[in-house]
Amino acid sequence: MEAHPRKSHKTYCNSEYGILKRVILCEPHYMRIRDIINETQKRFKEEGIHIDLAVEQHNQFIKTLQNHGVEVILLPYHEKFPEQVFTRDIGFTLGQTLFVSTMGSDIRRGEENVVKQWLDDEELPYFKIGEDKIEGGDVIIDRDTIYIGLSYRTAQKAVDHLKSVLTQYDVIAIPFTEKYLHLDCVFNVISPDVALIFPPALNKREIDFFTSRYELIEVTGEEQFTLGTNVLAIGNKKILSLPVNKKVNKKLREKGFEVIEVDISEIIKSGGSFRCCTLPLLRG
Repeated sequence: MEAHPRKSHKTYCNSEYGILKRVILCEPHYMRIRDIINETQKRFKEEGIHIDLAVEQHNQFIKTLQNHGVEVILLPYHEKFPEQVFTRDIGFTLGQTLFVSTMGSDIRRGEENVVKQWLDDEELPYFKIGEDKIEGGDVIIDRDTIYIGLSYRTAQKAVDHLKSVLTQYDVIAIPFTEKYLHLDCVFNVISPDVALIFPPALNKREIDFFTSRYELIEVTGEEQFTLGTNVLAIGNKKILSLPVNKKVNKKLREKGFEVIEVDISEIIKSGGSFRCCTLPLLRG
């Protein structure tokens, strides 16, 4: 693991639900389904992505975040990176340090260099995780516990590496059905005691474990496909969610969450939603 210590006052995260203050996004100007890398893309390969609509929806997403007091940082976009809108996968912020991923898919390798350049320019601290592949969509942080999904994008060796480095944390590997791409497509912690889950993607052992820790809101197969678990918590029980996921939104409201509906339906054709599109830098 390669360390790059710098100023650290602008980065800090210890959960998925603290008040979001600063986040990295990237506009989807070159977004397209080039190589099919998940089940959602397979469904929409022929239809494709309407770039103008995707950009318009992404801009509305940005405005929504800004209207809730979030500083949005936009990385430069590049034609050679068709999945660059999904900034979550290029890293994760833990404590005062951003951990930069080793991307697990050929189509995404190189994206991490864009964020590293920005971090260097801003003199912000980061660690470049070693050669073992890991993507931020598989990393879910809840205070002193870090869940890491085992997928074809994230290897057990990377989990073992982080366990050896992050000795003050409880790093827990979570196996799940690989066709769902990342852990945050089937599980997401949205408060200290509530989590979203799609049970068919997980083993009974992991479901029982999560049941012992959280009140679980189950997502249906239909709403898993439209990424019902991949919401973004921005703090104070406020959740960004897709309008189409009516069942999830109803359950969230019944649990006392304020659901902020934003339509990014064009972007989810490539298999990622609100959480996938955001790399938090600072949470309160």
